Amino acid sequence: MGASGKPAIQIAREVIEIEANALHALATALDDRFEAAVDLLANAKGRVIVSGMGKSGHVGRKIAATLASTGTPAQFVHPAEASHGDLGMVTRDDVALVLSNSGETPELSDLIAHTRRNGIPLIGIASKPESTLMRAADIGLPLPKAPEACPMGLAPTTSTTATLALGDAIAVALIDRRDFQPQNFRMLHPGGSLGSLLLTVGDRMHGAADLPLVTGDTPMLDAMLVISSKAFGLAGVVDGQGGLIGVISDGDLRRNVAHLSERTAQDIMSDSPKTIGPSALLGEALDTMNRHSITALFVMDESGEGPTVPVGLIHIHDCLRAGLS
Repeated sequence: MGASGKPAIQIAREVIEIEANALHALATALDDRFEAAVDLLANAKGRVIVSGMGKSGHVGRKIAATLASTGTPAQFVHPAEASHGDLGMVTRDDVALVLSNSGETPELSDLIAHTRRNGIPLIGIASKPESTLMRAADIGLPLPKAPEACPMGLAPTTSTTATLALGDAIAVALIDRRDFQPQNFRMLHPGGSLGSLLLTVGDRMHGAADLPLVTGDTPMLDAMLVISSKAFGLAGVVDGQGGLIGVISDGDLRRNVAHLSERTAQDIMSDSPKTIGPSALLGEALDTMNRHSITALFVMDESGEGPTVPVGLIHIHDCLRAGLS
């Protein structure tokens, strides 16, 4: 126990409850000004310039990053650097989103003045509606009156949590306004595990030239040569129009090993092959393979025209190499 005599877990619960109450108050207090702010940001010809000092600056960097990664061009500009030349980054096509708990942060004065002088729309977020920032702003989004979770009431805790949540609310509202889709998100997140989760089957599949395909009347000895040469451990069986009618797997070969030389591909194939489309997420392909205890899926044409033709193949190793597990 510390100086308060309280167990750490009790302190933690009190902090979270204080901040949760502030978030509830924030959600309840939102009004038409929030809608107007989203309209302004959605219609910006340039970028969203986010700025704040100290802890507000740290929160601002996260808000700018969230906006940029979800389809709203955004950039964080440090207010002190703005006063030494970085004001040139803020143009008339931009919208400024400025954060300050007190609304009286002196380092913001040059940036605020720059927006007023050049007709740059300004959205302010602060806890004091009558502060300099909120009076100067075209749209002011007030934070709720709530105590900081710090026992001294000094360290920004509740206020930064509320500011961060308000920034997330703006970003998500803009996602909806822009109809931002998973494929858009993937384009902005090509690296890391997140990028792997958003890859599609078409991004990693083997193309038509690599497919192990045989017709139903192919002798099994010839079919085995195809399976061996393509090295996927299976072969697809197609009809006269190229439509997939079955799959020959290692299991099918083992179950029929005694009479393989006397049989054709159609005699031993499994006639309900598991398939997937090229637009499906790679993670969906991996999940399908795991659920059915198989190692590959034929990728089928999604055009809806003509026979159901395989256009690719995705192997479990392709998913693992992409970082999925």
